[in-house]
Amino acid sequence: MVSLSGSTSSKGRHALRREVGLVGLLWASVGAIIGSGWLFGAEKAVKAAGPAALLSWGIGAVAIVLLALVHAELGGLFPVAGGTARYPHYAFGGFAGMSFGWFTWLQAATIAPIEVQAMLGYARHWHWADGFQKHDGTLTASGFAVAAALLALFVAINFLGVKWLAHTNSAATWWKVAIPVLTIVVLGVKEFHGSNFTSHGFAPFGARGVLSAISTSGVIFALLGFEQAIQWAGESTHPRRDIPRAVLGSVLIGSVIYLLLQVVFIGALPVSSFANGWGALDYPGISGPFAGLASLIGLGWLATVLYIDAIISPAGTGLIYTTSSSRITYGLSRNGYAPDALQSTDRRAVPWAGLLIAFVAGVLCFLPFPSWQRLVSFITSAVVLMYAGAPLAFGVLRKRFPTLERPYRLPAGEVISPLAFVVAGLVIYWSGWDTLWRLGASILLGYLLLGSYAWYARAKGLPNAPRMDFRAGQWLPVYLVGMGVISWQGQFGVGATKNLGLWWDIGLVSVFSLAIYYWALAVALPVEEIERNISDVEVLDAGGH
Repeated sequence: MVSLSGSTSSKGRHALRREVGLVGLLWASVGAIIGSGWLFGAEKAVKAAGPAALLSWGIGAVAIVLLALVHAELGGLFPVAGGTARYPHYAFGGFAGMSFGWFTWLQAATIAPIEVQAMLGYARHWHWADGFQKHDGTLTASGFAVAAALLALFVAINFLGVKWLAHTNSAATWWKVAIPVLTIVVLGVKEFHGSNFTSHGFAPFGARGVLSAISTSGVIFALLGFEQAIQWAGESTHPRRDIPRAVLGSVLIGSVIYLLLQVVFIGALPVSSFANGWGALDYPGISGPFAGLASLIGLGWLATVLYIDAIISPAGTGLIYTTSSSRITYGLSRNGYAPDALQSTDRRAVPWAGLLIAFVAGVLCFLPFPSWQRLVSFITSAVVLMYAGAPLAFGVLRKRFPTLERPYRLPAGEVISPLAFVVAGLVIYWSGWDTLWRLGASILLGYLLLGSYAWYARAKGLPNAPRMDFRAGQWLPVYLVGMGVISWQGQFGVGATKNLGLWWDIGLVSVFSLAIYYWALAVALPVEEIERNISDVEVLDAGGH
């Protein structure tokens, strides 16, 4: 049977300090969830789906809850740094582990840049910042320089150490939660027109509008972030107790806030702002939707608060994801997919090499995705692809180790797990073909980088060289290519052929995902191989030390 006592290497470069409690973990996830998504999500969603955007938020919340439930059990069972990058490695070995590790790193590295773009977008309210972005939201040369400087600031703060970072983030998150709640209360009391919800029809763009808003208009993107508590697991004081609580608590807080924000945004809009239809929604200050709306209805003081929050909220989220990106790099190195030097930490136990890589990757993201909305769909599909590895690992571990003690045991997990995998596939599909082909190119780049190092490590006989275990991961190329083909033939995104009718495409994605799920469980590693993969898990006993 698998031992969870674990051990920690005595080498300084492997040492992460366990200094983060429940509040720090909870606020890491909540702080990641409440970022630029709340500043732009309600406006983008209502333009895509009309008042039926409420359904988009409801579907998105259900999808995230299903994935969070699976992660809660895994996070309590294996509280390791960069956990989401490592669970598939335990269950399927090197090839699948390397792939999902790359998906995980890819999304974490691209979140900080999008938060910087949100900061610059709202900052256009001040004349001195108006030259940072063009009218279409893309960065100018001066905007690129400022964006890079902000990323550098995130990295610099991370060098102060995780304990200081956790306290700073907790303080910032109290503010980040308070301002959306204040906005909900003030707009709901000051200006609310119930008739707005039926003007031009509740769902003027039909089911396609509701579903596309989930991936392309920031709904799922806004709700992402619950996994941050898992990424910090290697630095948690009581990980097996606190991680499930932090994961589920953050999803509940975030879902309620975002749904209510959408309600008050629709209700507070003047009828003239959508007189030509929801798709043509427009009013002064639309570059900052909530702040512009507050000014329009005579709440200048609230607009000022929101412009300040537009700096603090995205900055806090970008800071947390910079932290997570460095921990994921650390985890990839621990699993042998990247050079051992990337585990290097300084005297404060900060993985400095991972932080430098996070900075370089973040700057590079501004080149192909120079605006907020262009990056949203890409990040959404990358994140959900990362999340998809957890239900698979969950299913394998439940099947191989049914009696293993779990701090949190998900009720009906054998049903929820495949359902969560199906939901992940649907969210990926709704991102659209124009997003998924770019994601495919990024995946190929990851295989080139990590695969080349894995080959080099094995050729040189390095002690941490990963075993690829292609047999256990044989389903993964079929899944990636299959999802790409369905997307190309489907209904969503520029360039899609639309040969598959609406609902038929959803049915096909669901059946295909279930087939992949049970295929993956059938060919997963045997018990002995899984035990070997997790033999070095760095966890504490249930009570912590």
